[in-house]
Amino acid sequence: MHEALNLRRRLGWVGDDIAYVLPMAAFLAFTWAGGEWPQTYAWTYAIKTGVTALLLWIFWDRYTPIRWNAAWLGVVLGVAGVVQWVGMEHVILHYWPNYPRLSHPVYIPSEHFDAAWKADLFIAVRWGGASLLVPVMEELFWRDFLWRTLLAPNDFKLAAVGEWSWGALLGVAVAFGAGVHVEWMTAIVWGLMIGMLLVWTRSLGACIVMHAVTNFLLGAYVLYSHQWQFW
Repeated sequence: MHEALNLRRRLGWVGDDIAYVLPMAAFLAFTWAGGEWPQTYAWTYAIKTGVTALLLWIFWDRYTPIRWNAAWLGVVLGVAGVVQWVGMEHVILHYWPNYPRLSHPVYIPSEHFDAAWKADLFIAVRWGGASLLVPVMEELFWRDFLWRTLLAPNDFKLAAVGEWSWGALLGVAVAFGAGVHVEWMTAIVWGLMIGMLLVWTRSLGACIVMHAVTNFLLGAYVLYSHQWQFW
């Protein structure tokens, strides 16, 4: 712990914008590595979860203080969000099965581990990371940093959290959906939903809750239905 605190102090020179970008960049880098070398997917997922959590902890005092007002609305929209995500994706694939999208190797844990407990352990890490870590990291990056950067490019902190802008709403939703999600059309619509939640509540906490609830329930759906393509 003492060494970690020293590291936190030594990185004090890092700018606030870099503090927002680094956790996302690390997460995406390990995601890319897991896709390029599928045999390392489980390890890269575990590593990226740990590295991203460490970076968030190191730079935590650089981030906007999170307000948790309207968290209940985040729960409601999180449930609506998983219905929208699964339902819309099924509808799109039914009527447009070959719509343009990035390749996405489906990873089925039971096919990659020689013992059931190892598969279960990976599922726990995967589900926990998606439900607890990813919502914090992504909402800080997309709905806090990028949203405000589009409003105030020279200094994002001059823009308020959730400040209204068509450009920010649409730009962040498209970047969020098309930039990092295979289900890009579905993700863009979901991004518009959470963007409106941000504008309505001015609450990053409500957005984190919505994101967490959607990801948790999506994980539950995957485990129940074995439709691993959603993971």
